[in-house]
Amino acid sequence: MGRIIAVANQKGGVGKTSTSVNLAAALAAAEKKILVVDFDPQGNATTGFGIPKDGKKPSIYQVLAGESTLHGAFQIPFPPFLSVVPSHPDLAGAEIELVNLDNRESRLRDILEKYKADFDFILVDCPPSLGLLTLNALIAADSVLIPLQCEFYAMEGLTQLMRTIDIARKRLNRTLSIEGIVLTMHDKRNNLSEQVASEVREFFGSQVYQTVIPRNVRVSEAPSFGKPVLWYDVRSSGSVAYMQLASEILSKQSLSVATPT
Repeated sequence: MGRIIAVANQKGGVGKTSTSVNLAAALAAAEKKILVVDFDPQGNATTGFGIPKDGKKPSIYQVLAGESTLHGAFQIPFPPFLSVVPSHPDLAGAEIELVNLDNRESRLRDILEKYKADFDFILVDCPPSLGLLTLNALIAADSVLIPLQCEFYAMEGLTQLMRTIDIARKRLNRTLSIEGIVLTMHDKRNNLSEQVASEVREFFGSQVYQTVIPRNVRVSEAPSFGKPVLWYDVRSSGSVAYMQLASEILSKQSLSVATPT
């Protein structure tokens, strides 16, 4: 049975989509079967895999609306290991449309549960907000992966996100856990980056991954070529970091499976 991970942070510009795209590519390179669901109306993860947002093929919006199956929306940029369900700008209206539907908070969970056994990991790239779309992702997920930019304001947003995760856990998804916090956009030359990293590790302890994603121009360039950084420049520091993060997640998963309940 696969694991559904919501990649979430309500603050924009923290490396959330970069983490979704590049972690997926790194896990696929390790020959794990991966599904990425672009659940952000901006569709940046879709662009990051070079998938057009022209509406010619079904998106997650059509799946939510019941106009397509999830499988019918699959696009496979790296067969047989990586599949992507793209987003579309129409998804922005889905929060309003979902309000009057039954089980509006669990629509995504009902969709993904049918495909969970087909993948090792399903990564859901959430929008930079704490609205109904993100709530759907939290209800569908087994765990939440939180990218955290090494800047002061990102720390403030993390507190709010943790409260939302706690509410979702208590009311709608009792098994929801924190997959981990990954520090992103780290600049070792910047004292503030080091200070934020130190404070996050002190407060959250083992929930923070040892791997730190550095500021790297190749990570920024890769989406304009429609590629994860691993496909764009495998030797870059960004590629190496995301491969290390994938290894750390797989190691943690193996330990979790091996630990008696």
